[in-house]
Amino acid sequence: MISVVIPALNEEDSIGETVHAVKAVLTSADIVPFEVVVVDDGSADKTGEIARAAGAKVIRHPHRAGYGRSLKDGIRAAAYETIAITDADGTYPVGDIPSLYARHREGFDMTVGARGGKHYRESLLKMPLRWVLKKLVEFTADRKVPDINSGLRIFHRSTVLSYFDHLCDTFSFTTSLTLAYMMTGRFVDYVPINYHKRVGKTKVKLLKDALKTFQYILEAAIYFNPLRIFLLLSGVVASSGLVSLLAALIIHLNVFFFIGVGAIISSIIVLSIGFLAVLLRQIMVKSVESSVTARHDIQADVSSTKATGHETWPSTVER
Repeated sequence: MISVVIPALNEEDSIGETVHAVKAVLTSADIVPFEVVVVDDGSADKTGEIARAAGAKVIRHPHRAGYGRSLKDGIRAAAYETIAITDADGTYPVGDIPSLYARHREGFDMTVGARGGKHYRESLLKMPLRWVLKKLVEFTADRKVPDINSGLRIFHRSTVLSYFDHLCDTFSFTTSLTLAYMMTGRFVDYVPINYHKRVGKTKVKLLKDALKTFQYILEAAIYFNPLRIFLLLSGVVASSGLVSLLAALIIHLNVFFFIGVGAIISSIIVLSIGFLAVLLRQIMVKSVESSVTARHDIQADVSSTKATGHETWPSTVER
């Protein structure tokens, strides 16, 4: 049983073929029952109509809400626990869904298609940006990450729903999902796939989306593992301070000495803020856990009351 969620924005040239391909692959691999959920993100063309005619369940946004928001709405509307996501533009090989599905059933919380091929590396501008973001994610997650934002992946619906408050509504949804899983100890595996040439025009705004992705990586790092980021910042400031002190000894200029001392003090302050952030996170986590426990206790009391068929009232009433 699997639900395949496909966000789509003005993809009338490819959505029908994508839906038919997904259905054919799942039927051939005997992964049944299944459903295809297409989230029409305010398209100005016939994307939704074509998807519905192809046999997909269609959810339509009245206006563009974003890639991440589309995925969230599609996942919420999904009927099955196992969720696969892919794009509508033909770039991801839906024929590899069965291999990701089989790998996921081995006990992984999420399996991801790691992109490769000439169409993935065709842009000279994208590759340096991808490399920088990839290294930042790997530093934050403290593990190798073959593909930080692949849009072909499989995971459990109940698990991903618990992260929705920390996942963005835009292009960076998959990056924030990768970080959320890795930084909370989830098992994530990668399966190599061949990335195809897209049908139609890309919706990605390279510089704008790269800056947003960088922002969400920092936000995720500060939320899930704040000390790691503050250690990095403290190290950078301390290193600049040591360089200034060395320059003061060589050039004999007092200004470098004062800059160096100030930088060393600043690095200590930054590190202290990092420890404070860790303490605040621990308090927040305990507060959330207490709230969840209290909610479960209340639900258990309500269930017990319904099972016995009567309510317990106080034995004495003040008048």
